This record gives sequence, C-alpha cells and structure tokens, in this order.
Amino acid sequence: MMSRLPLFIGLRYITSGRADGFGSFVSLFSFLAMSLGVMVLILVLSVMNGFDREIKTRLLEVIPHATISSPHGLENWPRLASSLERHEIAASIPYIEGQAMLTSASHFQGVSVQGVLPTVSHYASLSGSSPLAAQLEKLQAGSYGVVLGAMLARSLGVHVGDRLLLTLPELSVTPLGVFPRVKQVTVRGIFQVGAQIDSGVAFMHMEDLGRLLRMGAKVSGLRLFFDDPFALPELSSLRADISAQGLQLETWQQSMAQLFQAIRTEKTVVGLLLSVIIGVAAFNIVASLVLMVNEKRKDIAVLRSLGMMPGTIAAIFRTQGGVTGVLGVVCGVVAGCLLAPNIGRIVAFLEGLIGTQMFDPNLYFITVLPSHLQWPDVIVVATLGVILSVLATLYPAWRAGKVPPAEALRYE
Repeated sequence: MMSRLPLFIGLRYITSGRADGFGSFVSLFSFLAMSLGVMVLILVLSVMNGFDREIKTRLLEVIPHATISSPHGLENWPRLASSLERHEIAASIPYIEGQAMLTSASHFQGVSVQGVLPTVSHYASLSGSSPLAAQLEKLQAGSYGVVLGAMLARSLGVHVGDRLLLTLPELSVTPLGVFPRVKQVTVRGIFQVGAQIDSGVAFMHMEDLGRLLRMGAKVSGLRLFFDDPFALPELSSLRADISAQGLQLETWQQSMAQLFQAIRTEKTVVGLLLSVIIGVAAFNIVASLVLMVNEKRKDIAVLRSLGMMPGTIAAIFRTQGGVTGVLGVVCGVVAGCLLAPNIGRIVAFLEGLIGTQMFDPNLYFITVLPSHLQWPDVIVVATLGVILSVLATLYPAWRAGKVPPAEALRYE
C-alpha cells in the first residue's frame, strides 16, 4: 500500500492546484513545452534526413556507385569487366576523365570533363528516365557536344546551343610555336543535382573526349553500379581482386566523404541547438515542482506528522514531475511521427493558402520539403526527453523531503 501511495498522491497533484489554478497551469505549460520541444526536434531531424537522402539520390544520378581506376589508364578493360562478373555488380561501364578549362565569351572556369557512353550508361539502364539521362542522350560521337551543370552554365553565361572553347592542359607544337590544345564544343544540355557537381563537371561523349586526350584504346577506368547503392555488398573480396591487379577502388561514400561529413556535422549541430528547447521544458518542470512544493508545505507537514518518511515524500514529487515530463515526451513523439512523413504536403498546402512558394524552382533544386523519419533519431530524442524529465524532479523532490513538519504547521 505504501508503494502505491506516492503514485496516487503524485497523480492527484498533477490536476490539483491553488484556488486560482496557477499550479495546474504551470504543470500544463511544462507538459506542452516538453511536447513541443520533442515534436520540433523530430520534425527538424526528419527534414534534414530528407535533404540528405535527396542529395544522395540526385548525386547517384551523376556519380557511379564505385570506380576502378589506374593512373596510367586501362587498355584491356573488357577483360577486366568480364572478370568482375563473379562479384555482385549490376554493371561495369568504361569512362574517361580529364581536366580542362571552358571559356565563353566573357568567362572561363576549370572543370572535370567526364567521357561517357550514353547508349550503355547507367543513366538510361539503371536510373530510368532521370533528368540527366535525357540530357546525356543528346551527346553524339563526333559532334563534340557537352552537358553542363546548372551552376557551371550560369557562371559561364551560356545556354543550350551556345559554343565554348575547351582548353586541355597539353601543348601542341606547330611551326608557328607552342600552343595549348583547344577545341570548340557545343552545349547540348544542362542538368541540376544540387551539389558541387553542378559547378565543376562537364560530360562529353567518350569517343570525343578520348580523341581529344589521345587515349587511343585506353580508358581512365570502370564505373561500377550495384543494385542498391545505399546498401553496398561486402567489398573485401572485390578490393582484394582489384588490389592484386594494381588498380584502385573508390566507392561513392569515399569520393563524396567531405560533403556527407558536412551534412552530418550540420545535423549534429542543429540537433544540439534544438535540444535546448527540451532543456527549457525540463527547467519548466523544475519551476512547477518548486511552486508545488511551496504550495503543499502544509500537506507535506501533515503527511510527515502521520509518519511518512522523507523518501516517500520525495517520491510523490518525483512521480508528479516524471509523469508530466514522460507524458509530454510521448505526446511529442506521437505528434512528430505523424507530422514528419506529411510535412511536405502540409507545407505545400500552406503555400497554396498564402499564394507563395518556399522553394523557388529557379533558385533551389527541390520544390517540395523533403522528410525522412528515422527511428534511431526518434529513440534518441525520446530518451533525451525522459532523462531530462527525471533529472528535473530530483532537486524539487529532495527539497520536499527536507520540509520540517513543525515549522510548516507553526502558524496553522
């Protein structure tokens, strides 16, 4: 019976207060603050996860899942591609890569030039009708066309159909002197991914780039593609096979490691900043319990006079504060999990009501707010809320257990 008494009295105190109801209002405010803090943190983390997944999905339309390369190029690449069939690889496609400078009428910029085969590239066979696939299909051997990123095209001030000068870091010796190798190319398409690739990569037909770089029968390497790029198979045997041939293997996580590290750091920093909201809610619980202890001093003194131990008194207020905080966490988790998958539609509905767009398609690579709810984030946020709620009850409960009965009942 004594073990249930703190629970009963603590739950009773949650809905009781002074005649003006101030104690109940403070408890309600603490509950709402905890719910709001947990819900907002889950929503923000889900949106950041959505941005992360959106960027990765768009990047994988441009970059391969892994690459096999050699500093001196690969000459007998068909044999190497055949030897890789025993590994879990969906496709292995040759490519040529080089550095060059693109010059327009008034601007110039250094870029990485990628030579691809549009007819057999993964953009058509694995990614379906992606925006980049439609642009790469416009590349034809012998036409010396290029497909540029949107930011690169904007910085050069060019559009589809405009001509550029492509300057290679090689010199040609002529009777008139030594000159850099220059070729006039035509912009055939423009793509947008939403990452640094938009500003530093240009695509050409592999035959055209191979001719310009004098590769002959060699290629720079092989692009590897797997059925699920987000869950790459075990690569230890593939790495051993590639290393034995003196080649290098690099996955897409390694090639874009700096970008993904920046995204993870941003998510961590934002999560820590928004955790302050939950901390403020915990302080509200402390404040509400301190007020409740001062208000219930006479009740505490009576209970102590009847023989209740200080630990039991403290348990009453730990129950009150803990239940308030945990209920707030539960409601916040439920609200966050319900809103997170639908936040894009909610924002789109609000945009329709006020007649404006949060993401201008001319400026941003997305038009709908992305969201991806991850349960580990929900568990971390809920655990943080519960821990802070429990810790917030310790000082007020200790204070309640130290209330002297005689002092509290002196003037009663």
